[in-house]
Amino acid sequence: MTDYFQGNFPLQSIPLTKNTVRSPLAQTEEVSGKLALTIAEAASDRKAGEILLLNVGDVSYLSDYFVIMTGYSRVQVRAIAAAIEAQVESEWQRRPLRTEGKAEGSWVLQDYGDVIVHIMMPKEREFYNLEAFWVHAERLELPNSDDSGGKPK
Repeated sequence: MTDYFQGNFPLQSIPLTKNTVRSPLAQTEEVSGKLALTIAEAASDRKAGEILLLNVGDVSYLSDYFVIMTGYSRVQVRAIAAAIEAQVESEWQRRPLRTEGKAEGSWVLQDYGDVIVHIMMPKEREFYNLEAFWVHAERLELPNSDDSGGKPK
């Protein structure tokens, strides 16, 4: 006698199920855009300067948006990063997947997956010039943005 059972099983290897509702790409990008705006608003509240919102989703697989801004001291850079984390956690119940550079305070990178945040001191922002590297990405206007931000006069 054998443990092998022969039967008439269907030859179909993938079970038939009803299609599940999937979020269209546009809806996902809309959520990412709203998250990026929340980040920009939190940075603006901490007087971040030269806030730039880039839609990199069409030109990069890294994320949908980059939010780039300037902090004018190491303390301000850390305060901006903390304000962003608090605002996003409060409104979106999300924490960054990864945060780098907070101890040094000259360039903090926060990775939220679909949005990557760069908070840089002026020297680092000028040297690395991410705006030029991502020049082919769509620049988005921020509502009620102030170009001077927290820049000392």
